[in-house]
This record gives sequence, C-alpha cells and structure tokens, in this order.
Amino acid sequence: MKNFLLFSVLLCSFLAMTSCEKLDEEFTQFTVEYNTSVVVENGSIINLPLNLLTPEIETNQESEFAVNNTRKDLVEEVRLQELKLEVTSPEDQRLDFINKIKLFINAEGLSELEIAFKDPVPNDVGDELLLDVNDNNLREYIVKDKFSLRVEVVSDQITSEDVDIDVSSVFFIDARLI
Repeated sequence: MKNFLLFSVLLCSFLAMTSCEKLDEEFTQFTVEYNTSVVVENGSIINLPLNLLTPEIETNQESEFAVNNTRKDLVEEVRLQELKLEVTSPEDQRLDFINKIKLFINAEGLSELEIAFKDPVPNDVGDELLLDVNDNNLREYIVKDKFSLRVEVVSDQITSEDVDIDVSSVFFIDARLI
C-alpha cells in the first residue's frame, strides 16, 4: 500500500510538472510584428554604403506582454524570426538596385547590433526581399520602450526617383507566465 501511495504521489507530481512546462511553452511563446519604413533618395551614391535611419519604433510591450500573460521582466528570449523589405513607391520599382544590405538595431543605452543582411541581393529580385536573420537574443532591445533600425545599403545602380521601402519584422518571444 505504501508503494502504491508513493507511486501515485510521484506520478501526480510528474504530471503536474509536465503540464506546467507545457502550459509555459504554449502560452508564453508568441510573435510580435513591428513595421517601419525608409526612403532611398534618388541619385544616391553607388558602390558605397548609404546609411538610412528609421523613425523610432515604440514597442508597446506592456500591452503586448499583458495580452500574452507575461511582463517585460519575465521575457527570457527574443529572436528575430523574419525581416522583409517591400517597395511601396514608385509602383514599378524593384529592389534590384541594391547590391547588399545590412540592418542594425539600436536602443537607448545599448550597443548597435546587426540583426539581418542579404549579400549579395539577387539580380532577379522583385519589389520584396526577405533578408537573412542573425541568431541574436534581442531581449534587451525589445523590452525597451522604443528601438530604431539603421539600414546600410550598397547600391549598384542610381535610382531616378526616391524609393519608399516598408520594413516588416517578426520577433519570436519566449517568456515566463505571470
């Protein structure tokens, strides 16, 4: 009888721990999307790096984390999952004028960090480009109230018009439950 009771207690404890871990994984892993834009001015210099700064991006993390049953102090890991560029103007513009591109993240009190790149940009690229992402833990940047991106572009063609580009990013967040 003692063995059965001990076995039952151990089994219940194991199941409770397994269920808690599963709940923690299911309910505290989520993605957050941020969008911003940059403008590549016409007549930009070719074959030299051109730095473009995005406006500051407010993270709105308090509300985003609350919806996902967590808080910024409980965030364990943030990874960039996807970063996409898309031309919004002029309508017929393609991204083939870009030879290579790097994106960096900045936040107050933190060092700038490269988060995505494409080198070389394929010659047959259309008006959208999915960048390769670096595997960095971006927790410290995303729990800030705001961050910004710096885009470093090397073009191999001069554009005749300003090119407006949307920058869409998807971040994977892993946090603990409140």
